[in-house]
Amino acid sequence: MQLYKSREFGAFFQDTFSFLRQNGGHLYKNFFIINGVFILILMVLGYFFSKFYAEILFGDLANDQTAIENYINENIETFMLFFILFFTVGLVSAVISYSYVPIYLKLYSKSDGKSFSTSDIINEYKANIGNIFIYLICAIIVAIPVLILAGIVSFILAITIIGFILLPLVIGAVSLFYQGTLMEYIENKKSIWESFSYSWTLMSSKFWAAIGCVGLFFLMSAIVQNIVSIIPYFVFIVDMVTDLEPGVAPNPEEIRKSATIMMVIIFVLSYLVGLLSNIIVQINQGVVFYSLKEDMENINTKSDIDLIGSGE
Repeated sequence: MQLYKSREFGAFFQDTFSFLRQNGGHLYKNFFIINGVFILILMVLGYFFSKFYAEILFGDLANDQTAIENYINENIETFMLFFILFFTVGLVSAVISYSYVPIYLKLYSKSDGKSFSTSDIINEYKANIGNIFIYLICAIIVAIPVLILAGIVSFILAITIIGFILLPLVIGAVSLFYQGTLMEYIENKKSIWESFSYSWTLMSSKFWAAIGCVGLFFLMSAIVQNIVSIIPYFVFIVDMVTDLEPGVAPNPEEIRKSATIMMVIIFVLSYLVGLLSNIIVQINQGVVFYSLKEDMENINTKSDIDLIGSGE
């Protein structure tokens, strides 16, 4: 599928799903190869956290604040190690995940398709590690005025029913602004501040169509993730109700075991669905970005003209 292509609102949706249909296997396979180790570590840590949380809610520590505090104080070194490990691995995984789609689409555009390997993606990460680090620092600086403005707009929208429905547009605008900046910056043709400016210029060219599409993808992603998270709760409640016998008190140990299993399932499903859906949202932003870039620079059009000229 051609990335550099002029599109309107409907084509943003259509080409996002077309890209996933044509390249989804290659896209996700390489993502899990590159980020798989960190994902597995986070899932293992999430399992132990879910187990501990279930113990607090349904186990021997339930309803005993003193016991909980004593337990934490007695195992403070373990908790600190757990937190540092979770934070470090989570941060690395988040950076890899966030920059994966921009790097993937850059290689896809250069290769005119998915004729590149995992090693090519890793090499691109290595070549852009400095840019990614600079981007993260500058993104935090830019976040101060951006979040203030987004917060004011969100507050104004949230006080009305119609405005509340438009909140995903704010999220879409902020996300597209940042993602477009990173996509442009890793092209190594502009400075970081020029990339921020360029991203805003692109967004402004088809503002409502661009942020409307991205906002709707965020909304769809949130709905899917919430549905996936709610299903285990319903299964747990139904299982508890059906197992209750009249006049017989429920077994606390069975409740704890069931709650632990439920929380682990919720964590794993929510985390995996979140990863998958975030990539879809980012692919949509990539489709929007390359479309707006084509409208502004006529990259594909110039290439076609050059090919015609070379054939004469």
